[in-house]
Amino acid sequence: MKGSTFRVRGGSFLYEENTSQHFFTPEDLTDEHKMIQKTAAQFIKKEVEPYREEIENQEFTKVVELLQKAGDLGLLAHSVPEQYGGLGLDKISKGLVGEMVGRAGSYGVAHSNHTCIATLPITYFGTLQQKKKYLPKLANGEFIGAYCLTEPNAGSDALAAQTTAKLNVEGTHYVLNGTKIYITNAAFSDTFIVYAKINGVKFTAFIVEKHFPGFSLGPEEKKMGIKGSSTRSVILDDCLVPKENLLGEVGKGHVIALNVLNLGRFNLGSACVGGAKYALELAIGYTKQRYQFGKPISEFNATKEKIALMAARIFASESIQYRTAGLLEYELGNLNHSEDFTDIAEKLMEYATECAICKVYGSETLDQVSDESLQLHGGAGFIKDYKIEQVYRDSRINRIFEGTNEINRLLLPTHLFKKVVKGEIALESIVDTSLKNLSKCHPTYEGEFSIEKEAIAAIRNVFLVCIGTVYKEYNKQLFEQQETLMKLSNIAIELFAAESSLARALKNDHPLTNLLAKINVEKAVLQTEFLARQLINEAITTEARLPLVKLISNHLQTLDLVITSKEKREIADAQIEAEQYISS
Repeated sequence: MKGSTFRVRGGSFLYEENTSQHFFTPEDLTDEHKMIQKTAAQFIKKEVEPYREEIENQEFTKVVELLQKAGDLGLLAHSVPEQYGGLGLDKISKGLVGEMVGRAGSYGVAHSNHTCIATLPITYFGTLQQKKKYLPKLANGEFIGAYCLTEPNAGSDALAAQTTAKLNVEGTHYVLNGTKIYITNAAFSDTFIVYAKINGVKFTAFIVEKHFPGFSLGPEEKKMGIKGSSTRSVILDDCLVPKENLLGEVGKGHVIALNVLNLGRFNLGSACVGGAKYALELAIGYTKQRYQFGKPISEFNATKEKIALMAARIFASESIQYRTAGLLEYELGNLNHSEDFTDIAEKLMEYATECAICKVYGSETLDQVSDESLQLHGGAGFIKDYKIEQVYRDSRINRIFEGTNEINRLLLPTHLFKKVVKGEIALESIVDTSLKNLSKCHPTYEGEFSIEKEAIAAIRNVFLVCIGTVYKEYNKQLFEQQETLMKLSNIAIELFAAESSLARALKNDHPLTNLLAKINVEKAVLQTEFLARQLINEAITTEARLPLVKLISNHLQTLDLVITSKEKREIADAQIEAEQYISS
């Protein structure tokens, strides 16, 4: 992939049709990918699963021991360059490891936090000396890392941080004062990426070690889930940080914080896919064993519909993840040797839209699947002896991690509007074309998926007409219309999920794959009509409202998308027979 000359601009799926044959899918995995996948899967099954209870009881010495074993296997080193003791693997491998550890609940949180947002700031923005000092230890598990951004009065608004840094009189150390809260891995971490304002103004990143004078931790938080990943406050009371531990550039901490979080969101999406697959596996296992009215409840058609819809949702989320992994690898694959922080930041930001969707769609997939799985367990699902109880509790944090889903939804249209302001996108012209397209018959496509291709084009046209309409209606006040922005984002997310699913079916023709894709396209069309009607009804108060609503509804309703109960049962039967999620 690194040698490819094909490039897709970030967020371009919103306003132009993409070429599906370039999408990376799970079916494109190489032997090397499968090897790292197998290694991670076996590690979780043989080393982590047997200690699920100890981890849940917060025996952090066991968590650290497991992290170090993961380090011995190279599972902490996938994103660390080879010259610093890592494996230097691609973003597909990163996603694969993230997915495999995602089924391990709180251990997976500790593992992913360490390999992503606690290590990548040094990987991409560290000096040569910092990389040599820290990366080998982070790669092999000798050091565990944490990431400290959130404060009592600064959450989503990270730049409102009140933690300060001041260079001492000797000019040797920065003196940090402040408190960071909800810090994952705090109890057993050795390094902490900390953000503070130099002289109360210049937002800057630092590498802080646990033994630095003035560094301490608050008590362990009592959480609903992910109990095996320590969560504490980090207290900096005249904490002395060597001058050489300033990370990146003075006043440019936001460049590190916000851009590394893009990869964190991608990684979180991968973990959620893994967790969702595990939740479905638990549901299938239970329903095959639980008999009612003389037969296993897996044979009831109502059960089968739930299983089919869970599998389809996982298929869409999985397709999104691998598509985004391919894009990220193209953009970031050769950055390990770069020292151009501006170039690094721009490349990390390129697919911010896609990474946000990975996080939002993935976390909501896990929530939906774990909820339905628990429901299929009946009363047993509420009992701690059944694993789904913990999966359900652990899943909830993911919609909050790495920027809440609400914040991520608000970011999606913002990224597009920034390109409009810069003149990179001729929005008015694109919207006019989309409006004309809605007034015409659907474009004619060939092949088995002709109607689904028409549907993707229709969703894109509706999105663009909606965004053009509200942009014209609100102008500079648009960013205050958060309800509108979220509905726009939801249409964009449905578009990306449907297109990613369809592209995968087009590339890897298989009866089961095709059915899974078709379900997701049908769902996206139904959701788009619902969201568009809501959005226009709320935004337009003039007589132009009703004709536009009718235009959109008529255009979408003429799409002859049909998924029968029989086809859903076929999907469910395949999952039940395999006793796990399968797509082909």
